[in-house]
Amino acid sequence: MKHYVLEVRYNFKGVENVLYPVILQNEAELILIDCGYPGFIPLLEKALQQHNLSLQNLTGIIITHHDIDHVGCLYELKEKYPALKIYSPEIEEPYINGQKKSLRLQQAEALYNSLPEEQKPGALAFQEMLKQIQPVPVDATFTEEELPFLRGVRVIKTPGHMPGHISLYLPECKTLIAADAVVIENGELEISNPDFTLDLKRAVDSIKKLQALNIQQLVCYHGGNTLNDIQLNLEKLIAKYAYL
Repeated sequence: MKHYVLEVRYNFKGVENVLYPVILQNEAELILIDCGYPGFIPLLEKALQQHNLSLQNLTGIIITHHDIDHVGCLYELKEKYPALKIYSPEIEEPYINGQKKSLRLQQAEALYNSLPEEQKPGALAFQEMLKQIQPVPVDATFTEEELPFLRGVRVIKTPGHMPGHISLYLPECKTLIAADAVVIENGELEISNPDFTLDLKRAVDSIKKLQALNIQQLVCYHGGNTLNDIQLNLEKLIAKYAYL
């Protein structure tokens, strides 16, 4: 099993940002883990080209959870490459295929009236952006198991950021693809947007679960790659939220 960490660079309000989706490749499959915001097809293609890969060779996409920066480009990718198989955790499927209203949108709507007046225009714009996400049918779901189409890749349930959030673990190379279970900020591990995490205590419990794994490479969707003191830094992060 080969894995490639992509660097997808984009500009938001004049500031350069980077997302780090991952490609998993075996003899039969070329799978993208999460796909960025709407309009990201050219950016994804450019990132894949850095590894001599191309979107046209993808066989599938795994969505770790239905936040817009993970699922926003999914509809466009499926439209352009209809043979792509879409995979997701069972809990996330109804939000991806449109059967249920986005939990992030529900949260944004619930918080709106408590915001200061100067923040409300931006909050409304965020709600509208979430409403524009196009639903996409999911071809297959999974729970906590080894992926049948990617032998050697384990699904790790990491709820908290969202109830159905998952990470992926590659035991052979001791690599964890964390998605948003943890992020890297200023060189430190952190919980992704702790003030907006749907269940902060469960998010910390998920980090405790990750700490039990033998991780030599940690890939965060926000923040990228780290190889240094992973277990120690996870322990520090758990201690930071010991009050919960």
